[in-house]
Formats: sequence, structure tokens, C-alpha cells
Amino acid sequence: MFDQDLKHHWWGRHSCLPLSFCLCICLLSATLHAADPAGVQTSDTGIKHSFLVCGNSTALIGEDGTITASFPYNTRDGYILPSGNLLLAVSKSKDFPGGGIVELTRDGKILFSWKGTQAEVNSAQQVEGDHIVTTEAGPKPRLLEIDRAGKTLVEFPLQCQSTNAHMETRMSRKLPSGNYLVPHLLDKAVREYTPQGKVVSEFKTPEDPKEAWPFTAIRLPNNNTLIACTHGNLVIEVDKDGKELWRLANADLPTPLLKDPCGAQRLANGNTVITSYGAAKPNEIKMLEVTPDKKLVWTYKSNLPHGVHEFQILTTNGKPEPAAMKRTASLRFRHLFRQTRLRRRLRPLRQNLRSRRRIRIVLHLVIKRPSWQFAIQRRRQRRHQRRR
Repeated sequence: MFDQDLKHHWWGRHSCLPLSFCLCICLLSATLHAADPAGVQTSDTGIKHSFLVCGNSTALIGEDGTITASFPYNTRDGYILPSGNLLLAVSKSKDFPGGGIVELTRDGKILFSWKGTQAEVNSAQQVEGDHIVTTEAGPKPRLLEIDRAGKTLVEFPLQCQSTNAHMETRMSRKLPSGNYLVPHLLDKAVREYTPQGKVVSEFKTPEDPKEAWPFTAIRLPNNNTLIACTHGNLVIEVDKDGKELWRLANADLPTPLLKDPCGAQRLANGNTVITSYGAAKPNEIKMLEVTPDKKLVWTYKSNLPHGVHEFQILTTNGKPEPAAMKRTASLRFRHLFRQTRLRRRLRPLRQNLRSRRRIRIVLHLVIKRPSWQFAIQRRRQRRHQRRR
């Protein structure tokens, strides 16, 4: 009797409430889903990545596509530090009217913050000594290296146009040499500065297309430079003299997936991952990965109503990716690259040798033993022969 009265009361007097309630729940769910940075990774070869995405949404994405952590910041650049904390360059907001930098834990606790004094803060890179390299855009564009107390250790003005602050500079990186690599958008140039602010080299981006503005520039282990050219919808690699060695454009892909490629990262296997910041519609491909021969091997699609500004690939199929390949080549990875290059040169010799043991001995002697160890070993052998 109670159930019948309750049923009559609910469906008789408030028959429209369940339908309205369900419609509200569906709309709310769709809205939340549309802003969800998690998405679908697609690869015919089984590639899976975990990564940090920066932009209007800042989040950590797992290899299964789930969000492992999200952060309430609109960001321009970011890294996962060795400690597991995040270092982010945040866009201008109420708390950061000129942009700024924050370091925070995975649960969102702020450990360090620094506020910009001009129009924008466009990069944040942790370097040796626990210092941070950043750039400020505004009437007086400048590069800064600061410590965790906020003290300025290096500062110099950037040599670029200053009529358009937003187009002055982007992802600046410190090199193993101690110099700084800085892309200047409207100047269509990537310049290398000394700590005193002197320009020691310059790479010009292509004249065609007209808006091939350099956004991200990364010095690779082979001393080449990888440059993402935003509105030009292309990514290029140049040598130390600025000669173009590699180019990826939409004509090289099955469909035109490059839409304002802001960020790029060279993986340990030689593949290149690229963002499409202009892929601003839900269910568009926000990131893609290509091989050195420009074969598309991985894509990331999400319901984000905007593109990915910058990113950092953290793992590939469970294996950590070296962060140095995103910011710049460290000395350690240059050494590993030389070993890999030597192995590749000696690889064809294996077909002509009767035993693999010979090639292993060559690699062992050339790579693992410095000259002073050879001298000591030779002296020991001579002493042993004399005793006999």
C-alpha cells in the first residue's frame, strides 16, 4: 500500500520531474565530458604514451588514456621534474597578472612561485643548480635565470621586435654549453645567446609559407635543431649552419593534421611527437607522432574544445622517455648518441665477420675503455711477459 501511494504521489503530482532531472544530468555529463582532457590514443604498432599536456587544460594523461592528475592553471610551458613535481609557466590571471611560474606537487600544493612583471611569461625550464630559465614578453623582452629564492642570476635583453609583445618569443632553453636558445616568432629567427646577451648564431625559418613562425626550438644530441613553425604548419630540423635537413608538412601526412604546431619532442627512438594547437574542436587529433621517414605511427584525440599548447612525453609503452630530448641535449645523452652512431657504422661489418665476438671486442675497446686504461693494461702485460 505504501509503495502504491508513493508511486501515485511521484508520478501523479510530479510526473515531469524525473524527465527534467534526467535531461539536466545528461547535459551536465556532456559538458563535463567535453572539457575532459582524457582521450583516445591510436597506433597500428601498439604505441602508448603517458604525458603532460599544457594549455587551457593542464593534466597528466596515462598510457590508458585516463587522467592521473589535473591542475587549475592555464599554462604555456611545463615539465615533470625528477622529484615528480610539476614546473609550469602559467598564463596571466588574477593571481598572476603578468604571468608567472609555479612548482607544485601532484596533489596541487604550491612549493614555489614567481610572478612576471610585464605582459607574459612564456617558458619555464629547470637547469643545473636547481635554477629556472624563463623569458618575459613586454616592452622590454628579456631572458632570466633565477634561483628558488627568486634572485636573478642571469639577465639580458632579447634582440627582437618589441611592437607585438605576444609575438616576441616562446620556449627558451638553456644549452649544455651554457648559452640559451630562443625562438623569436615575428622575427622568424631562432637565436643563440651567451649569458652576456650576445647573439652567437641565428637560424632563419622558411620564407614560404609566410607565417612559419618559430615557436619551439630544441637542440638535439647530434647538434641539429628541431623547430616547430606554428602557422606555417610545418616542423623542420636544421644543422649547425641553418641548413634544412628534414621537414614535415601536411603534404607528408595522410590528412592535414598539422594545425598550428606549437610543441615538438624528439623521442629516444628517433620519432617526433608534435602538437596541433589549432585543433580546437572536440574529437580532433591534438597530437601526432611520425618516424624519421615521416610515417604516421600514433595519434591522440580528445574531447578538449581547444588544442594542446605544449607537452612532455613521459613514457612509451612503460619505458621512461629522456626529458632532455624535450628541452635540449644534455652531455650524457650526447655521449649515448655517439655510442649509438658508432654501433650503426659497425653494424654492416657483422655480415662479413665470421664471429660476433670480434665486433663485440671492437665496441668494448672503442667505447668503454679510455686511453689511460689501455696504457695500464699494456704495461701489465709487458711486466708479465718479462717475468716469464
